[in-house]
Amino acid sequence: MTTATEKPQRRAPRPRADAVRNRERIVAAARELLVEHGPVLPLDEVARRAGVGNATLYRNFKDRGELMHHVVLTVTDTITEHAERGLAAEDAGGATAFGALRTFVHAAAEERIGALCPMLNATFDKDHPDLVASRDRLTDAVEQLTERARTAGELRPDVGVGDLMVALSQLTRPLPGTGCMDFDRYVHRHLQLFLDGLMAPARSELPGEPATLEDLRQD
Repeated sequence: MTTATEKPQRRAPRPRADAVRNRERIVAAARELLVEHGPVLPLDEVARRAGVGNATLYRNFKDRGELMHHVVLTVTDTITEHAERGLAAEDAGGATAFGALRTFVHAAAEERIGALCPMLNATFDKDHPDLVASRDRLTDAVEQLTERARTAGELRPDVGVGDLMVALSQLTRPLPGTGCMDFDRYVHRHLQLFLDGLMAPARSELPGEPATLEDLRQD
C-alpha cells in the first residue's frame, strides 16, 4: 500500500507482439543480406526483405551500426545456445564428449558465422558490454566442449579451441568468385572430414602451437 507521499511505480510497457516480430524480421533480413553480399548493408533492401517500411526500420534501429550490433549479438547468442545444448546433452548421457562437440560444430555451421566475419570490420562498438558478455558466454561454452572431449581422450591434445573456430569460420565463408557454384551442400561433408582429423589418437604431428580464442582476437 502506498502512502500519500509515495508515488506508485509504473511498469515499463511491454513491447507489442507485432513490434517484436518486426524487429526480429529486420535482424533476420539483415543477417541474410550480410551473408549474401558482405558488410555493405543497404538499409532500404533490409526493410524490403523484412516486409516493413523504412520508418519501421529506423524506429527500431537508428543507423546501420546499431543494426549490425544486433545481428552480431543475435548470431553469437544463437551459436552459444547450440554449444550449451551440447553440454546439456552430454550431462544427460545423450552424447559422448566428442559427439557433443561434433553436433555443435555442424549446428554452428548452419549459422554461417564465416560469412559474417567480414562485418566485424564495420563501424560499431565491438567492445560494447552486451557484445563482450555474449562473446564471453560463447567462449566459456566452447572451451567446456573442447576440454571435456580432450579430458575424455577423444580430442587430440594438440588442438585448441581457436583451431576449431578458424576451421569453422573458413569452411562457412563463401569464396570470392564462386557465386555460380553451390558449395553450401559440401560444407557439412568437409566439416566432418575436419572433425575426423581432430579425434584422438592423432595420426600426425601438427606444426606450430594450438590456437586460442585470445590469439584470434589479437590477430
